[in-house]
Amino acid sequence: MVNRVWAFILIPLLLFYAHPVGAVEKEDRKWQDESIYYLMVDRFYNGDFKNDFHVNVKDPQSFHGGDFKGIVDKLDYISDMGFTAIWLTPIFDNEEKGYHGYWVKDFYNTEEHFGTIDEYKTLVAEAHNRNMKVILSFPINQYNHEVNDHLIDAAKWWISETKVDGYFLAEVNSASKDFLTDFVQEVKSVKNDFYILGEVRSNDPHFITEYEDTGIDGFIDFPLMESLRPAYAQVDQSLNELITRKEELLSTYKDPYLMGTLMDDDKIERFTRDVITKNQHPGPRWKLAFTYLYTTPGIPIVYYGSEIALDGGLGPDSHRMMDFRTDKDLIDYMTKLGELRNSLPSLTRGDVKVLAEENGVIAYKRTYEGETTVIVINNSSESQSITISASELADNKELRGLLTNDLVKSNDQQYQLFIDREEAEIYVLAPKSGINIPYVAATVIVWSAFIGFVIALWRRSKRNRPQP
Repeated sequence: MVNRVWAFILIPLLLFYAHPVGAVEKEDRKWQDESIYYLMVDRFYNGDFKNDFHVNVKDPQSFHGGDFKGIVDKLDYISDMGFTAIWLTPIFDNEEKGYHGYWVKDFYNTEEHFGTIDEYKTLVAEAHNRNMKVILSFPINQYNHEVNDHLIDAAKWWISETKVDGYFLAEVNSASKDFLTDFVQEVKSVKNDFYILGEVRSNDPHFITEYEDTGIDGFIDFPLMESLRPAYAQVDQSLNELITRKEELLSTYKDPYLMGTLMDDDKIERFTRDVITKNQHPGPRWKLAFTYLYTTPGIPIVYYGSEIALDGGLGPDSHRMMDFRTDKDLIDYMTKLGELRNSLPSLTRGDVKVLAEENGVIAYKRTYEGETTVIVINNSSESQSITISASELADNKELRGLLTNDLVKSNDQQYQLFIDREEAEIYVLAPKSGINIPYVAATVIVWSAFIGFVIALWRRSKRNRPQP
């Protein structure tokens, strides 16, 4: 009983002091604040076996049983990792073996393997109950004006009927810009703050920007991914090329904060395949890549299974069924990153400046309305130290680590950071701690209460003893 009471007294105090310094609630939530979990409906989770028509899990090109009910069952799993939005592959009625959703034959009905329209509405509502947004892939490939009008009407209908929050438009460069402009304008008239993410599958950022005037909010940042994957696929890679590429892209896109940043998607080999092909351990590689995605401008998009380093090659091999029985180490790391991204506005809204890059170590800062975070990533096989001048931050302060609990105080007008190999840290700039009067006072109160409780128990026990 003593232990239970002691825990009851101490836990609130520990939680209070464990809260990240500088963390604030974000007001006026923007799309750049989101983090997106991208999943293939058929390959995520089978929650309703009654709709398993001609399902064959041994055939990579057949339906495997994932459905709306399965996604609802796992919404807490997604939300607990810190994701604030989910992006689904197309859910419309498809041709035979159209498990991926892109062989649409009826835009006004759901694919029977996934569930009913009412079940999809339940999915959206349950996501909204968790303060999560829903993005739906909406195929738009045809040039016929009559078909184009049909697509626009269907897109508006789904928003009105289901309250979906955004659309992903694949291969927008295969459609006319006039149609895209009309589509975006009509769709956005139905719901405020509706987000449209486009795909121009090119590594040329200037080709992508040709479609910005259509009104599409953001695009998948394939040029960044081209530099991201080789930079983090194996240890001891210089990050200088990645820095140069990111700086170029920040100055090229109209709004780089609304671009979708990711390591892989459903059309290419998974990043894990790159890693294991180079005889590397996927865990550390993914952790560093996630750290970069979560702390640089852009909306991080995580393809389902990346949180368990799911492997996969091209085509259907990249669409393997999700496994929920694996090791949780990478999930725990991503969860911590999600907590920090959701609580530190500088990570989603702040400007960015590189402070140092040497020997595979990169340090950069994000600043927003008085909040400064410093991110350090060691992409090398050796533990290293890196020096940051106080003129880049502030003198007589300290950097408080939020991933590994590191603490670095300024000394001689500089900060000396030590980072273990293949590890990263996210620091918050804060006043030097010194003697923490509130903490000392609270500790005295806790110990006094505990001692008083023990004395009370002893006295009561003494009174209850049988008299001789």
